[in-house]
Amino acid sequence: MAAERSFSDSFIDEDPQKALEALNEALQGDCDNAEWFCQRAYAHILLKNYSSAIDDAKKAQQLKPSLPLAFMRTGIGEYHLKNYESAHSAFTQGQQLDDSDKSFEVWIKRCEEMMGTQTQNGSDATTSAAPPVKHDWYQTDSQVIVTVMAKNVPKDGVRVSFTERELSAQIQVASGEDCDLHFHLLHPIVPQQSTFKILSTKVEIKMKKMDAIRWEKLEGEGQESNIKHFNPNQYPTSSHYTHKWDKMVMDISEEEKNEKLEGDAALNKLFQQIYSDGSDDVKRAMNKSFMESGGTVLSTNWGDVGTRKVDVKPPDDVEFKKY
Repeated sequence: MAAERSFSDSFIDEDPQKALEALNEALQGDCDNAEWFCQRAYAHILLKNYSSAIDDAKKAQQLKPSLPLAFMRTGIGEYHLKNYESAHSAFTQGQQLDDSDKSFEVWIKRCEEMMGTQTQNGSDATTSAAPPVKHDWYQTDSQVIVTVMAKNVPKDGVRVSFTERELSAQIQVASGEDCDLHFHLLHPIVPQQSTFKILSTKVEIKMKKMDAIRWEKLEGEGQESNIKHFNPNQYPTSSHYTHKWDKMVMDISEEEKNEKLEGDAALNKLFQQIYSDGSDDVKRAMNKSFMESGGTVLSTNWGDVGTRKVDVKPPDDVEFKKY
């Protein structure tokens, strides 16, 4: 049991090459362990050895045909090798084994889109690229928040699936086309406590951190997002559309200002505005007081908090506990 725990996703994420060597050694002594073949396939995926990943994942399928993860990793390997029909078949079989895992649905949709693109290119059909969509992310002590700047998204126009290390989202933009995002996360999250919300100017995805640590970046090594980070002065070279991004950002910012918020959302917006408009001393005071007090004090007076440690001051009916 200890050996199996050592081959968890988080162990492989930390050092895929080291995990691969350990799995090679383990499989020499137990060549019938489907889970280990499946985990070695994951290590190969992170190292971009996609053909080897497919071989291991298919071996896991043979040993344990009821293992959905083996089909998931077969599909990911095939997808990266641009064998979209084979990938689609693997994801479909995996979904039949576990229809509660919405990641299969997202991957199937991506395969269908890529197969459609190949068909159109083969018949010399001319198509227009979907406009790029700006996204950004930030974090708190307990959450990572991804914001997708898409206006007027219909209430049923968003599908999001979470796993410990994956975020997949399909968002219907104003043009009626779908924007797909897929992130291999730097650190694990708690899928059951992760949510999303549709606002008039954006889609906000909140992921609960499994560990209260600071993330240096959103994504880990091994898989790249298909959406590039936004540069307000440029548009992606693959796009057939040109956009005045500076005007677009100003329009969205103006709409966000006019958006009517209530309760905690309104209070958070007020604090954000104070921080944004404040001097360097105000920002230092807010950061220091919030961090030192465990989020129970927020001061803008640097003259007061700059020379002392800010104590925790929870509400009267709340007991503060350190974890």
